[in-house]
Order: sequence, then C-alpha cells, then structure tokens
Amino acid sequence: MTTADTAVGTPEPESADEQVVHILWMNGGLGCDGDSVALTAATQPSIEDIMLGALPGLPRVEVHWPLIDFESGPETGADTFIEWWHKADRGELDPFVLVVEGSIPNEAIKTEGYWCGFGNDPATGQPMTTSEWLDRLAPKALVVLAVGTCATYGGIHAMAGNPTGAMGVPDYLGWEWRSKAGIPIVCVPGCPTHPDNLSETILYLLFQAAGQSPMIPLDEALRPKWLFGATVHEGCDRAGYYEQGEFATDYGSSKCLVKLGCWGPVVKCNVPKRGWINGVGGCPNVGGICIACTMPGFPDKFMPFMDEPPGAKVSAAATTAYGTVIRALRGFTKRTADEEPKWRHKGNSLTSGYKSNW
Repeated sequence: MTTADTAVGTPEPESADEQVVHILWMNGGLGCDGDSVALTAATQPSIEDIMLGALPGLPRVEVHWPLIDFESGPETGADTFIEWWHKADRGELDPFVLVVEGSIPNEAIKTEGYWCGFGNDPATGQPMTTSEWLDRLAPKALVVLAVGTCATYGGIHAMAGNPTGAMGVPDYLGWEWRSKAGIPIVCVPGCPTHPDNLSETILYLLFQAAGQSPMIPLDEALRPKWLFGATVHEGCDRAGYYEQGEFATDYGSSKCLVKLGCWGPVVKCNVPKRGWINGVGGCPNVGGICIACTMPGFPDKFMPFMDEPPGAKVSAAATTAYGTVIRALRGFTKRTADEEPKWRHKGNSLTSGYKSNW
C-alpha cells in the first residue's frame, strides 16, 4: 500500500523504527482553496515527491488533504476524513504538521451561528469552528504552517469594512507563539502562494522534523528568509529599464511597470526570479503589475490597484532625469562596443600592435 493510499484509507501499522509525520491540511478558514490548487503545480519538489518519499532522508509522510482524499467523506466513505483531526486531538497522531488555509474569523463578535467550520463535533453533531480546531490542535502540533495570504495575514477577508473580524493565524495565536517543538508559526504568503515556495517550505519542515535541518530561518513577518529575502524589483527582468528611466505606458510594453501601478520595488517576493512553474511565468514576467499579495498590509495598504505607488512618483521622476543621462552614455558606449577593432582587416600589413622579437 502506498503512502497516498494510507492517507485516504485504513492506516498501516507503524513499525517501531519508522516515524511517520502526518500533515493535517485544514482548508476550513475563509478562503478560496487557491493555495491547495497552486500546490498541485509544484515541481521543485512536487507534492508527489513528498508523499511518496522520493527524496533521500525524507521521513515517511501521510498527507490528509481534502483536495486529494477523494475516497473520503466528511462522515462516510472508505474513510471518515475528519476522524484524522479527532485522532490528532486525542494525541494519537504525533508528530503532525498542521497546515491552515484561509483566514480565521472572530467567532466571539456575534451572538449566534458561526462564520466557518471544519467537520462536526461527534458529541453534539454541531459544526466545529475553524478557530476551535486551532485552539485544540495548535498546542499539539510539531509546527503550524499558514499557507496563502489569507491564512498568514488575513488577506482579502480581513480588509477594512469586513464583517467577520477576519485575521491571520499569527494574529489569532500570537506573533510570538511557539509550537511544542519551539518552532514559530511559519507563513508562506501569496494570493495564491507560489507552488514551489510552499512545497519547498513543507520539505524543509519535514527534514527539520527528522532532525536533518536546523531551525527554519524566518523574517520579521514569519516568512522563510531564503524565499522572501529580496524584493520583486531585485529579481525582475524589467529592473534595468527602471534604472534607465524607461517606463511602460501600456501593458504591451516590456519596460518597467512602476507607473502602471507595480509595487515591486518594495514587495518581498521571488516570483520574477523563480518564475511560476518550472521557471516560466510570474506576474511582471508576463506583463502583470505586482499588487503586493505577499505583504502583511495587503490589500488595504496597496489600493487602489493600477495606480502609480505614492513613493514611485518621486523616485520615478528622479530616475527619469538620471536615466536620461545614463541612456545617453550607454548609447555612446554601445555604439563603440558594437564595432570590431580596426586591426581586423585583409592586406599586407599587420596593424594589431604586435612586435616580433625575432
């Protein structure tokens, strides 16, 4: 029986010398499942590589993920899917990684009903809210992984005027929260998150669970540093046009998109450098502006979209003046460098400057 089979059917007995790391993927928050869909496009590594143990040193993994557990039903089917969550709550799945997709609404601000839930309480038959699962499982998890901007910082659902009081996992658990293993909440933002950024982070955490990696390095917003350490602008193919003061005025241009509303110079994201799938695609790479979806202030601090960012007005004006001079100097140098040296010619004389010693 394969690892994928055991995740959706009756679990195989675990041998005494083989540790199994369970991944519980909860998409019961306020979200669109876009991060689940994005992960199916990962290639470095792919989710299949992780599930089937194709990578050396990777512990055995069982993934309990609504997107792929097609044989399971909420309460019926070959396997009762939500029972894996109850197993974790009873302490029967250790260690496990808790993945949260979707923002967490504030269930305390209303007198009846609920905003969102994930499965039913077997004792009462009533829906269990997403926040209740977080309360129960976060203290027992090896690590809590928030995927997508909704789960990490609240995202669209947490923008001004929202009725749910939505927030990200760090807002709910606390930014200084640590798992029982001492690991902070790990955030992989994006709307949706980059496929390989997410699969690579999952891989790192699994190696850490196996004792083969040090503590995951995170920045002040709890993002993996090696993925979110540089800005969009620093990895963008269009950055050279910015330096030269050449800006696009329409979306068919290959020049810098700042004046069309791109926030790339201040946004921490590696999409232009990495591409979207197998190095291909990614917002600015295909002519789309960066709307800052990996940032904690998204979307409120970056609206209205399609407008030139405030700081860009000053910097673009300065760059335009500076770039005019740079373009003129580079134009002269390019014309000179685009010509062959004069000594490369036919004839009876050598004019390269060579002097014979014999």
